Amino acid sequence: MNIKIPQHIIDLKPYVPGKPIEELQKEFGFERVVKLASNENPIGVSPLAIQAMFSAIYQLNRYPDIASLMLRQKLSEFFSIPSENIVTGHGSEAIIQTVIRAFVADDEEVLTVNGTFVGFYVISRARGIKMNLIPLKEYHFDLMALAEAITPKTKVIYLVNPNNPTGTIFSKTEFDEFLKVVPDNIIVIVDEAYFEFVKDNPLFPNTMEYKQDNIITLRSFSKAYGLAGIRLGYGFANAELVSYMLKVRLPFEPGIPSQAAGIAALMDTQFLEYYLSLNRQGKEFIYSLYDELGIHYIKTEANFIMSVFESEERVNEINEKLLRKGVIIRPLKPFGLPHCLRVTIGTPEENEIFAKHLKSIF
Repeated sequence: MNIKIPQHIIDLKPYVPGKPIEELQKEFGFERVVKLASNENPIGVSPLAIQAMFSAIYQLNRYPDIASLMLRQKLSEFFSIPSENIVTGHGSEAIIQTVIRAFVADDEEVLTVNGTFVGFYVISRARGIKMNLIPLKEYHFDLMALAEAITPKTKVIYLVNPNNPTGTIFSKTEFDEFLKVVPDNIIVIVDEAYFEFVKDNPLFPNTMEYKQDNIITLRSFSKAYGLAGIRLGYGFANAELVSYMLKVRLPFEPGIPSQAAGIAALMDTQFLEYYLSLNRQGKEFIYSLYDELGIHYIKTEANFIMSVFESEERVNEINEKLLRKGVIIRPLKPFGLPHCLRVTIGTPEENEIFAKHLKSIF
């Protein structure tokens, strides 16, 4: 082939998700596989959202509303924020991509930590943009260290709260101090994909409530709302920033069923609260399991728990043995944490199966 490929694309390592259930079933012949790798909602989808998607099927011959007007209006009412400050997309990753496309020039840089959501790494490197990474501090975002790493070329700082894959948060006090020293010409993306799990924590800074023009808050329907399969995310930002983002995002996203499901999911508070309660119980169950086995883990504010081991080799050994027992978890080398594992909190039955097999390994 004579087509020249840019070097940053040749060097790019694509996002690799957790092993699919079907692949493990085919490989080992399992009838039942427990997937605890991708931070999905294990109880399924809101019945209201399912009903809304079924109704939307009859409109699939039409293009979706390019402005997501009804969904943005529902989000506006739900969060008491003007709809012109809201942007939607095929998951929060699509909005990250839109931000990078709209606001970061080729000679500018982005700044984040080594040990956060790998999707941001892929999106930035796919554009050939220089990315500065600083270490986590005891598995937490070190906001002041990030502020000190700002250069004249820094255009975007990417924060995740709670952080994926560590499950840790930075506090409102830390964020307020950080904002005092960050120039207002730098965009601060705060990815709050796990907002629903932490919203009642008094230490958590709900960045949607901040009115600074350089903050972009991202949220998702993929986690607590259980809509990962239809890819639906949204964000809050200065209205002028949103207007520029709408210029460059892909047209006609999200799709008609996705928009309908999002509206319905917001209304189903009973489904959400039931799942959050189940997640809290599962978290305590896995904490007790890890305490019993002497596994070092990081307390979480999300729907997953990260554990820390002595080496990458030990992580790979545990992961391989669990795969051979029909349990999928997530080694964290792609996130920059090769000595760590992440397990999604499942249903009570799934957690029991995970515990049984983990005990047999240890």
